[in-house]
Amino acid sequence: MTTTKLAAIAALLMLPAGWAAAHGDVAPQPVNTDALPDVGEEWLIENPYRAAGAETYAKAIEIGSSGYNQNCARCHGLEVISGGLAPDLRYLEAEEYGDEWYMERFRLGYTQNGTTKMPAFEEVLGQKAGWAIRTYIETRPDQDMLDEFGDELHKIRDDLKAWGEAGEAAGEVSAVQTRLAEIAAKVDTLSGADLADSVAHRASEQLKADPTAFSKAAETLTIGLSVN
Repeated sequence: MTTTKLAAIAALLMLPAGWAAAHGDVAPQPVNTDALPDVGEEWLIENPYRAAGAETYAKAIEIGSSGYNQNCARCHGLEVISGGLAPDLRYLEAEEYGDEWYMERFRLGYTQNGTTKMPAFEEVLGQKAGWAIRTYIETRPDQDMLDEFGDELHKIRDDLKAWGEAGEAAGEVSAVQTRLAEIAAKVDTLSGADLADSVAHRASEQLKADPTAFSKAAETLTIGLSVN
């Protein structure tokens, strides 16, 4: 494990005094988890969706993205990229140790000197939503690795946008989808999770599912590339 990752995990455990002071005044927003399989009533200490198959894992990421952006992004940052006050959750290891720490904070919240820094989500969101958000967090890509392909991804985005506006492709869609998949495969997570849900991965999957989804893939790249 790198020194950087060790330092980040240490910061998670220490929870500095200035962390996310404004979080307590935000009402938690419910998350629709009907599309996810049940996980039982007893609270687990390891992410059940990690080994539940690619389709379920992808659905957990999708639902977790919505849940995270509604309830967590204000303090922990868009795409889980911390602005410096809150711990950078991307470094939380995608295994039982990281899961157990995450779920304890998710369920019970965090209070310091009588002030709620993070509300308890156990009753409002429930276990399925908790693990979906966890899945989204653990699949965040290493932004530095993704940035290496920034110029190329911007070019692909511009081409896709132009194709969408024209209503037809001016190039080989399968080649673009393949290239996006190749870029996605070169990007790791900071958590150690096998799948990095980068914008390249998302756009590639969109074009794979629908080779005419030029505008949708372009929008995905636009939004993703704007987050830094």
